[in-house]
Amino acid sequence: MAEMNSTAAPISDAAVPRAADPRHQHVLDTYASEVNKLLSVWAEFDDADLAFRPHPRSATVGEILKHELLSERRFFAEFLNLAEPPAAEVLPAELSIENFRCRLHELAMPRLGQLAEKTDNWWNEQVRFFDVERERIWIFWRRVLHTEHHRTQLTVYLRLLDKPVPSTYGPTADVSWTGADPTNSTAAANRK
Repeated sequence: MAEMNSTAAPISDAAVPRAADPRHQHVLDTYASEVNKLLSVWAEFDDADLAFRPHPRSATVGEILKHELLSERRFFAEFLNLAEPPAAEVLPAELSIENFRCRLHELAMPRLGQLAEKTDNWWNEQVRFFDVERERIWIFWRRVLHTEHHRTQLTVYLRLLDKPVPSTYGPTADVSWTGADPTNSTAAANRK
């Protein structure tokens, strides 16, 4: 595995393959979007932040990034049965924010290609998930939720470090734009 020296660019819409079964295009689009959101959140940290933890019982930034890469590998290999590199090759050789970001991008791209080939029958097949059986589509969405959990955890860390929190689903206290319409009032929630 070669270390990348350039910034991990977001996955463009054009780089997302077309699903063999168009009913599952949302899976590919969502996975690419989630990787892009992670890339944007991780980019706000500096290498000095890798050791930051807000509480002695909390994970450090670096531990969360390692966990994300390793647990994605496990989900996609063990539970979805995709071709993945050996676990010993998942983490970057040099632990830096940029190398974590590049490795996330490197690992995501082949997954998109493999997921694009899957049929409706494959997605709906029941397989082992820890000690239970679940449909692969359920396992995929569980993975997305797991990633969202840790991304949110890291946005709290950013706020505690007094760093900007990037937009992932809409405006933040640090990022907004003309036309942003957050639902912070009953009037906004009442729109039909």
